[in-house]
Amino acid sequence: MNAELALVGARIRTLDPGSPKAVALAISAGTISAVGSETDIGRLCGPATEVIDCDGAVITPGLVDSHQHPFHGAEDTRGVDLSGLSTLPEVQAALRAERDRLGAGEWVRGFSLEYAVFAGGPITSAAIDDAVRGAPSYLTFFDFHTVLASSSGLAAGGVAGPRPFADTSEVVCVDGIPTGELREPSAYNLVRAAIPQPTHAEKLDLYADALARMNACGLTGVHGMDGTPETFRFCRELEARGDLTARLVMPLTVDPGTPVAEQESWLGLRDERGVLWRGGVAKFFIDGVIEPGTAWLYEPDASGLGQLALWPDPDDYAAAVARFARAGFQCVTHAVGDRAVRAALDAYRAAGRHGSAPHRIEHLETLQDRDLARLAAEGVTASMQSSHQQWMNAEGSDPWSSALGPERTARAFRTREILQSGAALALGSDWPVARFDPREGLAWAQLRRTPGRPELAPMQPQQRLTGLEALAGYTTGAAVAIGEQAVSGRIAIGYRADLSGFADDPAEVAADELASLPVTLTVVAGRVVHR
Repeated sequence: MNAELALVGARIRTLDPGSPKAVALAISAGTISAVGSETDIGRLCGPATEVIDCDGAVITPGLVDSHQHPFHGAEDTRGVDLSGLSTLPEVQAALRAERDRLGAGEWVRGFSLEYAVFAGGPITSAAIDDAVRGAPSYLTFFDFHTVLASSSGLAAGGVAGPRPFADTSEVVCVDGIPTGELREPSAYNLVRAAIPQPTHAEKLDLYADALARMNACGLTGVHGMDGTPETFRFCRELEARGDLTARLVMPLTVDPGTPVAEQESWLGLRDERGVLWRGGVAKFFIDGVIEPGTAWLYEPDASGLGQLALWPDPDDYAAAVARFARAGFQCVTHAVGDRAVRAALDAYRAAGRHGSAPHRIEHLETLQDRDLARLAAEGVTASMQSSHQQWMNAEGSDPWSSALGPERTARAFRTREILQSGAALALGSDWPVARFDPREGLAWAQLRRTPGRPELAPMQPQQRLTGLEALAGYTTGAAVAIGEQAVSGRIAIGYRADLSGFADDPAEVAADELASLPVTLTVVAGRVVHR
C-alpha cells in the first residue's frame, strides 16, 4: 500500500533510542508506516502520495501540552489582557480604555491580573470602580483562582455578604461587606453566572479558533483539565465539523459539591471517545494557589493561611478518588501546596491503580523531600508548568515567594530532582494561566527565568532541564502521563502520525531564542493542520 503522506529532506529527531535520527518518513492511515532514508521512503510513494520537502526542517514527535484548559481558556481570555501590568495605575488605564471601547451596559472583562499590582494590600472593588465608570466588571487573576469584581459586578451576581460553600471558596468580606475579591470557583461563579455567555455555536467557533492557534505553535495534543459531560458533546461536534485539530484527553471535574449520586452516574462515561478525543479521566482540586493563601501547606504561610484543603473534609476527596479509580479512571489532582501533594499521594495509594494510565499530580509547586521520593516509588506522574515561574523572581520579593519564605521557596518547581528520582515528568502551560506556546514552556524549563532576559538571575538554577529533557516533557513524558507511550511520544513505525516541525532543533537551539523559533509544520493523525 502506498503512503498517503511522506516527509523528505528533514532532520528527524525521533526520540526512539533504537533509531534516534532519520531524514524521511511515511504515513499511512494516520500512523507512521516507515522511518529512514529518502530511498526507503521513495519506494512507498505512489501517484496519490502527498510528498512534503521539509527543506532541512527538524521534525519531532508531536508536542503535547500536558495541562491546559482549552475550552475554559477559549471562553475566558476575552476582554482586556492585563498580563505584564505591574502597577495599579497601569491596570486602571487599561480598564478605562476597555470601558471606552465597549457599549453602554456591557461588562468590562479582563484576565491575567497580577497580585503584585496590589503590593500586598487589599484587593478591592474601590480600586477599579472609577476606572470602569461604574460598569459591571469581572477581572480574573492570572491563576484563575481569584477574581476581582466591581461594585456593580457584585450586585449583578447578588453578592452582598459572606456565603457558605460546599468547599473553602470565599467571598472576602470586611465587617460583612464584600471587598470585591472572590476566591476560588464557587465564589466567583456567582458573578460569572451574571455575565452574558456565548451561544453554543459561538463556543464551538471559539474552541476551533483556539485549537488552530495551538497548531500554529506546534501543538498536536492537549491534556484538558476543565471537562464535564457536556464537554464530550462539544468534542463530538468539533470532530464532526472537522475542527478538532488536536488530540484531546478531557476529564470529568469532580468538586466537593458534586453529589455522590452524580459522581456514580458519571462512572459509566469512562469510555466516552471519538477518533481524536477521549475521556477516562477524573479531575480533582485538593487546594488552591499560594498567593491568596488557598494552597494547602504543612506549615502556615506568612499571613497565617494555607491550613485548609479545598474539600472541607479531605476524607471525602479520598473517597471520591477511590470511587473513580476503582471504576478504571485515571485520577488527576490539582495540588499546589506541599500538604496537598501528600493528600493526593495518600489517596492514590489507598485507591490503587485500576486503569491503563498512572495517576497524576498537577503543579507540585512546593514539595518536601519525603513526598518527592514517593512519586517514582508509587508510580505517580508529576505534571508541571515551568512557565508559572514568570510571576516569581530570584530575589524572593514576589507574592509567591513572600508568602512561603526562603526555605520553602528553595523547594519550588523541583523539575530536575523529580526527573532524577525516576518519576515520570510531563510539562505543560496551564493555559489560560500562562500562554500555551510550547516554545515558551521549553525555554522556561531550561532557563528558569524570562527567556530573552539573560541579565536576570535564574530561580533555583539547580533545577534546570536540558533541551532534550524539556522536549521529552512535551513528548515522551506526555505520553507516559496518559498511558499511551506505546503509540505516541516517539517517531517510530506503528506510532501515531502526530508531528511538529521547526526551522531548527528545539532540543539544541539556545533557550533564549526558542520563543522565536519558526514552526514549519504540524501534523495530527497524518493530517497537516498547520504549514
